[in-house]
Amino acid sequence: MKTTPVYEQIEKFKSDLDTCTKCGFCMSACPVYQEEKVESSVARGKIMLIRSLLSGELEVTDELAEQLNRCTLCMTCAQNCPAGTHVPSVITAARADKVKRKGVPFPYNFIFRWLLPRRRLFGWVVRFVSWFQGVFMPKTEGTIRHLSFFLAALGKGRHIPQIAPKFLRQSVPEVNKPPAGTPVTCTVGYFTGCMTDFVFPELGKKIIKFLNNNGVEVIVPRGQGCCGAPVFLGTGDFDTGRKMADANVKAFQDLDYVITDCATCASAMKDYVKFLADNEERKQEYTEFEAKIKDITEFLVDVLKLSPSAYKVAPEFKGKTVTFHEPCHLGRYLGVKEQPRQILNSLKDIKYMEMPDADRCCGMAGTFSINYYELSKKIADKKAASIRSTDADVVVTDCPGCQIQLIDTAKRNGMPQQVLHIMELFE
Repeated sequence: MKTTPVYEQIEKFKSDLDTCTKCGFCMSACPVYQEEKVESSVARGKIMLIRSLLSGELEVTDELAEQLNRCTLCMTCAQNCPAGTHVPSVITAARADKVKRKGVPFPYNFIFRWLLPRRRLFGWVVRFVSWFQGVFMPKTEGTIRHLSFFLAALGKGRHIPQIAPKFLRQSVPEVNKPPAGTPVTCTVGYFTGCMTDFVFPELGKKIIKFLNNNGVEVIVPRGQGCCGAPVFLGTGDFDTGRKMADANVKAFQDLDYVITDCATCASAMKDYVKFLADNEERKQEYTEFEAKIKDITEFLVDVLKLSPSAYKVAPEFKGKTVTFHEPCHLGRYLGVKEQPRQILNSLKDIKYMEMPDADRCCGMAGTFSINYYELSKKIADKKAASIRSTDADVVVTDCPGCQIQLIDTAKRNGMPQQVLHIMELFE
């Protein structure tokens, strides 16, 4: 007698499977479906595949795993679903059940389980990559390098920023106090993430300086690590994700706020409770941790309530036209939409121009853009068209991952726009 297989993680989100009415509204919103026009690429199709898993009609095969991975988790399907079905949660759960049955493929199993949790070792590896990048990858402009064609796993022809010669946590102390004479209004922890730590340390230093100048003491805990987004959300490795979550919760346990400059990191850490809390103790710890997390623009506007005079535009950007790319994880996951725009609209030294479809997915989505770079480029090219229409000089965003994707997109399309994190606009 054939028994129906048990998919523990999918069962937790079965209500989302049941609410899908197969209406197809997701088809008009899904960035992947817009390029592929294949039913299995859209939320409705993935829901049908996952339902077939639960019923025993399908098994976890490499082909099915491929379909589960062809999703950016941008949440446009959920945003446009009349029934309120949250398909990204179901897909993440299905990825976890897939890992339970098939494991994590090489090299991701080595990277996720042996390198990312060991920050010092990971730093040494990144340092080696930095040497490799400097020797073997030709520069295209400034600090931007072009990945050689043979490095297919990292995306053929991708333009990426050069790995920093000195990482952020090698450049700043653990405790960063406001200047002498500036009263301390609060103390926060700064979650540096991987991109800011290893690729954009100058961004991190600028954020620390900005907060210090506005009376905020900034702690950069040495015990913090990767947020875990590529591990438990992108791949479904919940066991390794829990280890990363536990380390981050412990690193920030004595602080009232955890400030991030990366929407993806912030949303991933807020998802610890939803996906990784496997007992009551973890649930309580993760819930308390979640409440501390603030995106940098959210913190500046909603907590510090800074006046427009606090934002001093750097001389090189004065008089420039600036547009804003809204990361999927910032707007649709965190609900932070008005805060960055409020800051940008308050700046007298720039002209802010809202781009059409500012919240359209740029196609980055972490490992998605590595595994499906050609598809990722097609999604990004629609974003390029939106940027062009603004005639902006500068594109700002609030996610270093999106920043890397937009840098690559601008270079590929021969666009003159400079791509920055929003906090890089300031002195």
